[in-house]
Amino acid sequence: MNRFFSSHLYLIFFTGLIFCSCEKVIDFKPKEKAPKLVVEATIENGQPPIVFLSRSVNFFSKMDPQTLSQSFVRNAEVYVSNGSVTHKLREYSVPLGGGYFIYFYSADTTNPSTYFVGELKKTYSLRIVYDGEIYTAQTTIPEITRRIDSLYWKPAPPGNPPNKVALMIRATDRPGYGDYVRYFTKRNQEPFYAGLNSVYDDQIIDGTTYEVQVERGINRNDGIANGYSFFDKGDTVTLKLCNIDKATYDFWRTLEFNFASIGNPFSNPTRIISNISGNSLGYFGGYAAQYKTLIIPR
Repeated sequence: MNRFFSSHLYLIFFTGLIFCSCEKVIDFKPKEKAPKLVVEATIENGQPPIVFLSRSVNFFSKMDPQTLSQSFVRNAEVYVSNGSVTHKLREYSVPLGGGYFIYFYSADTTNPSTYFVGELKKTYSLRIVYDGEIYTAQTTIPEITRRIDSLYWKPAPPGNPPNKVALMIRATDRPGYGDYVRYFTKRNQEPFYAGLNSVYDDQIIDGTTYEVQVERGINRNDGIANGYSFFDKGDTVTLKLCNIDKATYDFWRTLEFNFASIGNPFSNPTRIISNISGNSLGYFGGYAAQYKTLIIPR
């Protein structure tokens, strides 16, 4: 489960906004909001479902391992159905360090009668029972319509260090609009990280074979450094390219736009589009994943 687990970003949503002016400083105290349930639930072809549940935190909350660990929701009832059987997920924990843990829900291997993994072109439903409320969602693992033909590299543009290289992909998109993808990269022993802009549709490249740079995925908790999009000579790079459904695309498209516009006083607030029912945040997404690895020579 390590490969699958490492590709996840634990979602902590902001519940307030900072407004500022070029003319003067506005001093105000934001209202405290009641925490909402935050859901990050996924299922990938060949993998069991995995669900992270947490409580939202206020905008000015101090984020540290204790706050993160305490935000996870425990002892919820979580069910995933593939249309034929319904499987109750089991709660697991992973040490975070300092006596703190990350908690998540995934397949209960002690109940093999209802155990299943994700399959292409299948629809799945999620049901969460927590604190007297029921939350539901549905997603589909689509078929793979964006084919990786090859990965290669070329030197980074002039002005970058000589050891930096750009990862390139040659890919083919099946004819017919409505194909959506999300990508991740893994460098050496690092986990999979999603790209800064990780989701794309096929409005421009529909039905074509194309070549484009694949920017290195980033750990958003570490900030964004200059030259973040390139790899180094000697890196072993794995690309994870996933077809996703429209709801998963809309969630990440709006979330990433919101992330990119934080601190911009001229941007409009963006509503993050969720497919979870009830007074909650987050998404349930299906991933049709394919992998390709490239060893970049020194």
